[in-house]
Amino acid sequence: MLTDDVINNAIDTAPLARRLRGLRRKGQMRALLLVAPLMLFLLAIFILPIGMLLTRSVDNREVARTLPNTVAMLSSWDGRGVPDEAVYAALATDLKASSREDVAEIAKRLNYYETGMRSMLLKTARTIRNAKAPYEDAFVAADAQWATPRYWHLLRQAMPELTDFYLLAALDMSRDETGVIATVAPENAVHVDVLLRTFAVSASVTLLCLLLGYPLAALIARSKGGAANTLLILVLLPFWTSLLVRTSAWVVLLQSRGVVNSALAWLGVIDPSQPLELIYNRIGVLIAMTHILLPFMVLPIYSVMKSIPPIYLRAASSLGAPPLSAFWRIYLPMSMPGVSAGGLLVFILALGYYITPALVGGPRDQMVSYYIAYYSNQVTNWGMAAALSAILLVAVLILYAVYNRMVGIDRLRIG
Repeated sequence: MLTDDVINNAIDTAPLARRLRGLRRKGQMRALLLVAPLMLFLLAIFILPIGMLLTRSVDNREVARTLPNTVAMLSSWDGRGVPDEAVYAALATDLKASSREDVAEIAKRLNYYETGMRSMLLKTARTIRNAKAPYEDAFVAADAQWATPRYWHLLRQAMPELTDFYLLAALDMSRDETGVIATVAPENAVHVDVLLRTFAVSASVTLLCLLLGYPLAALIARSKGGAANTLLILVLLPFWTSLLVRTSAWVVLLQSRGVVNSALAWLGVIDPSQPLELIYNRIGVLIAMTHILLPFMVLPIYSVMKSIPPIYLRAASSLGAPPLSAFWRIYLPMSMPGVSAGGLLVFILALGYYITPALVGGPRDQMVSYYIAYYSNQVTNWGMAAALSAILLVAVLILYAVYNRMVGIDRLRIG
């Protein structure tokens, strides 16, 4: 019930509430202005380039821009049999109007759809420039494959400005002449094996880092004074050395006449004439990547273990719990935030590793980052590079979502 005192009190406090809301808004605006330079920097340097790269996985404007008349005519083609003379004339008009550079660019793109279409289109473009209507005979004379519907279907598939061709190819799939998605022939399937190999290597490295890093982190957490500092410096020491130098060092250590094989031969463990194959295979990749990524597992686990009061284990022992039971039921659950953070960090970093597998791995040990570099730098197929990058990014986002669902991102402890 509203009384006079309540009404008078509300009238008195109303200006104060407005002032508090105004001060709160000013504080929020001040905080926003303070972080605005960082947000703009991240937007310009990080988010925008990634977004532009990912758009290349569906961008296909070059063909439609170079062959506008052919696009218009093929859009009304029913797909049965060979197109009529009007489509031949439209393609001839576009090829005559296009520069040699533009024809070469779309010929390269069409070659992604079918090997051989690049030479076919370039040869046709050279021939058709001097031809006159009707053009069908001139096309067939330039290359007899223009008389088959298959290449017209491929040309129509390459026409849309937005395409899923690269994303499907990154998963070893493609569309047939009717537009139905199907898997490619086994001899042409490459990328799924590469993706599975990348996840398998990353998971193996994460497991090895956990097996080595957990007891090492526990040892550092239980050490005191100078011993703890020395162990921490030994863990941090790799960060002060170049990644390329560390990887090259493993090449020296693991080769047939390297330090490891020489030591084993000197100890009589192996026959000197038959050294172990430790490099340019999966073993070398796992050893080198585990060594390089081990600090990223040790430090998060150590930071969590350091905060676990030792009195909990002493209390469990005083109540009769064996050491193994106390570890399993008390120490391990309390250290799990560090384990999950280290595992997530190592796995995500391993997914994008390039230099180490390229230097110490064999042909069947290269990960998806190698193929992204291959498509970017060697064959200049930005669509495939962007598609593989998009799939890798989606995998990381799914992993993050699973981690947030199962563990909770608020329990992430890095240091």
